[in-house]
Amino acid sequence: MKHSLYYKFVLGYLVFGLLGFMAIATVSERLMNAYLVEERAEAMYDEANLIASSYSSVYQGEKQDLSYAYPQLRAVAEFVKAEIWVVNRQGMVVVDSVLSARSGTVIEGFDPTATGNKSYSIGNYYGQFPYEVLSVSAPITGNYNTYGYVLVHLPVSQIWNVGNNSVNVVYISAAIIFVLSLIILLVFTKTVYFPLKKITEGANEYAAGNLEYHIELNSRDEMGYLAATLNYMSDELNKMEEYQRNFIANVSHDFRSPLTSIKGYLEAIIDGTIPPEMYEKYLTRVITETDRLTKLTQGMLTLNSLDSKGYLSRSNFDINRVIKDTAASFEGTCDGKNINFELTFSDTIQLVYADMGRIQQVLYNLIDNAIKFSHPNSTIYIQARIRNEKIFVSVKDTGAGIPKESVKKIWERFYKSDQSRGKDKKGTGLGLAIVKEIIQAHGENIDVISTEDVGTEFIFSLPRGVNL
Repeated sequence: MKHSLYYKFVLGYLVFGLLGFMAIATVSERLMNAYLVEERAEAMYDEANLIASSYSSVYQGEKQDLSYAYPQLRAVAEFVKAEIWVVNRQGMVVVDSVLSARSGTVIEGFDPTATGNKSYSIGNYYGQFPYEVLSVSAPITGNYNTYGYVLVHLPVSQIWNVGNNSVNVVYISAAIIFVLSLIILLVFTKTVYFPLKKITEGANEYAAGNLEYHIELNSRDEMGYLAATLNYMSDELNKMEEYQRNFIANVSHDFRSPLTSIKGYLEAIIDGTIPPEMYEKYLTRVITETDRLTKLTQGMLTLNSLDSKGYLSRSNFDINRVIKDTAASFEGTCDGKNINFELTFSDTIQLVYADMGRIQQVLYNLIDNAIKFSHPNSTIYIQARIRNEKIFVSVKDTGAGIPKESVKKIWERFYKSDQSRGKDKKGTGLGLAIVKEIIQAHGENIDVISTEDVGTEFIFSLPRGVNL
């Protein structure tokens, strides 16, 4: 764009203005000259007829000679600034307004009918003038006969001079309009070119990786909207880049720890640091770390599938039954800590319209978290209640709770509070991120209420199903 769009536009504008001016000049000049010729020819023809009528009285028997009309001939010639001749039928000049300079001259090839339908002609009039003249003729008649003609000759240069003066007004007006139209170019430069230049600079900065660059453009038009959109895009990309850096760091951290343990145990077995009788113990730990890696990988694959659209397989199912079945799967774990479940339902059967497999995963993760952070000999409360067109599911424990500063971060991928790391060495930090992704994919919301050392409650909504 540096020397392309804008300069092409300016060049095109100037060429358009120049060609437009030339077209106006040419057309205006021709139209003006044609108009002036017609106008002067008509006026000269009227004067010629007036003079012809004066000379006609001689041939109609009235007592008047040619010298009597000569003063009138001179006066009219002075008035119209033209040369006037009276010629007979043979083409001989009888009277000339210019002191009889051409009197007695015979016009070779004289033909008064040569003009045809036109009342005038332009040329040197049978070679009588060294320059172009506008010539008109009027017949002198008497007693129903034509005895001669009155010829009026006006130099064309006089007409052109009048035309040029008139056309100059058009030229000046066109030039003023063109200069004023440059305001359009200035407006275009300020409202389009300069903003577009700033946007282009910003796009180049973004392409170079400088996502913190901000396009300074505050206009309230399409350019301003485009700049604001690009600024928003750069902010989002910058956040995404930051998230990717954190994601890689978290993945590296969570993968490095079990891999280091596995590598250390296996090297200790190979070099004999661990005696054969301890193999089973440490190989079991290797399997545990391998399970942790498998769980982490599965969680990442789950999040990846949640990021793609159209993965949900919705159907109507009884949420009460899913809650009961999921809670029953933790029976062995709960027995070890003497933890009980208290299930409360608004109705015997409560249908929801959702992806049953994904909702089972949500319940599993929430109940698993509740068990991990519950004290021994405690109760986990699970409720499902109807409210308008929604069913709200709650999983509440009376355990350690979540620190206030960590509540907003628990949904982030790989996030673990320090307390979580202390109590749950096998956790991946993906469980709650998966829960939130699944609920939001259903177009619903999930909230958390937690008080440290009191307990935590997760509440999410699902659309009610339809009885078929």
